[in-house]
Amino acid sequence: MGAAPRLVHWLMVAPVQLLLLACIFVPSLWVLWLSFHEYAMAQPPVFVGFANYAAIFGDPIFWRACLNTLIVVNLVVYGELAAGLALALLMSGWVPMKRLVISLLLAPYAVTEVSAVVMWRYMLEPDTGMVNWWLQGLGLGQIAWTVNADHALLVIVLLSIWIHLPFTFLILYAAVTTVPKELIEAARVDGANGWKVFWHVTLRVIMPAVLVALLFRYIFAMRLFSEVWLLTQGGPARLTEVLAVYLYRHAFRYYEFGIAAATGWIMATLSLLISAWYLHQLYRRMFARA
Repeated sequence: MGAAPRLVHWLMVAPVQLLLLACIFVPSLWVLWLSFHEYAMAQPPVFVGFANYAAIFGDPIFWRACLNTLIVVNLVVYGELAAGLALALLMSGWVPMKRLVISLLLAPYAVTEVSAVVMWRYMLEPDTGMVNWWLQGLGLGQIAWTVNADHALLVIVLLSIWIHLPFTFLILYAAVTTVPKELIEAARVDGANGWKVFWHVTLRVIMPAVLVALLFRYIFAMRLFSEVWLLTQGGPARLTEVLAVYLYRHAFRYYEFGIAAATGWIMATLSLLISAWYLHQLYRRMFARA
């Protein structure tokens, strides 16, 4: 390939690269710079070095937010993976009115995240919510879903799974439908039961798709905000606060933009580490044997 065609290729991708530079790289550097400064409204930034990071790591509420984020993110991601994989395997076989069932599975993605959270918040109201009416009808009594911290975290996990399950399901369903039937039939001829066929054939073939789904859902789940903020605002007593809510509170409630910027970089670093590990695993699965 000559120099001219290469130049044309670079010119064709240049707008995308410039857009990424303007929208991601430059703002990220500005936030990194801000994380080393004390900055509040209508005041010039003052360089404080690593003081913002020291304040964050010395804050017990930050560590509680980290623990909540770790628990919620892992329950959401692997709960979605299990449910999405089960549904993908089910839908890959014969199911009556399959198109209607798949449409119903994808329905939560047609609702905006904020609308979905508000809808479920009203359904979970202690006195007037539909869920507690059902529980009373079963003789189980009322549950203060968003007042008790444990109940609130459980609701956040289930709600997040319900909202984002269609994304994981679509990736896994597309992968399951591409598994060669010859491999499955050969495994059955060799005496493999359903579980062995899934474990040794289906799962190995779709593993790259599983890793892709896990990668994207970890990145998205690390930014979990709407479910927590609209249901509990991190309460009671900030016991359900996650890192995104911790960042928001310091930025737009306390106007501590340096603390918020440092929190953002901590979250970005965690996401990058998780992404690097999953990308490494994906590379090993897809290209290492080539």
